[in-house]
Amino acid sequence: MNRTGLFIALALALVVGLLFGIYPELDLKLAALFYDAASKSFPLKFNTLAAFARDGAMWIAWGLALPAIAALVIKLARPDRPLLMSGRAIVFLLVTLTLSAGVLTNLTFKSYWGRPRPVVVTQFNGDLPFVPWWDPRGGCGRNCSFFSGEGATAFWTYAPAALTPPAWRPLAYAAATLFGVMTSVLRMAFGGHFFTDVAAAGLVTFLVIWLVHGYIYRWPSTRRSDADVDAALTRFAWPAYRLVQRWRGHDVGPRPTV
Repeated sequence: MNRTGLFIALALALVVGLLFGIYPELDLKLAALFYDAASKSFPLKFNTLAAFARDGAMWIAWGLALPAIAALVIKLARPDRPLLMSGRAIVFLLVTLTLSAGVLTNLTFKSYWGRPRPVVVTQFNGDLPFVPWWDPRGGCGRNCSFFSGEGATAFWTYAPAALTPPAWRPLAYAAATLFGVMTSVLRMAFGGHFFTDVAAAGLVTFLVIWLVHGYIYRWPSTRRSDADVDAALTRFAWPAYRLVQRWRGHDVGPRPTV
């Protein structure tokens, strides 16, 4: 998560944004590679193995987040015990996943940016007109195309990659990139997203991860220790824990001064 990666991501965003903004038909040409005019469909959408790969990709991504979720739940249930993994890692993984694959996609862009998916535009036997990536005035009412939630979830694997030992980190970043690209190509092949949808997902997700990583790990003014996170979670969860324990007949005393 250094500045070189940030500059590369911003340069790609500029190139893709301008290129597909000036020539929006490129999105249609790339989508057409997966479209069968004879059957008027995206054939891979009905392929069982491809569907399994799509579902499997999401299970892999959520599987990487599961240790952090479990550690947080256990800590909230038993604040008298230390965290089972790095507190900063828990915050980093769950905040970046929530922002990139949840808030910025499903709760923000996909709900208010009315770009239709490839499978429903007139060029591919649908009934809605195509709009370029920058135009939010498309005819889609909900769960729209821009930008890809599954693509963001797949590219979120940059976050656990950033926590690997330095010697393994380049390989982890390469694996995360390949995983995100393959998942995104599948979404395009199913007619679920245009190229700019999945490209935006990857670039926005990387930017979110870069910023949150800097806030938690790199920048001295905001950097905190694992002990700080553990103590904060203890303070947050203690009142409910004490209430439950008193109901069970075990008064654990006031909140610890940690």
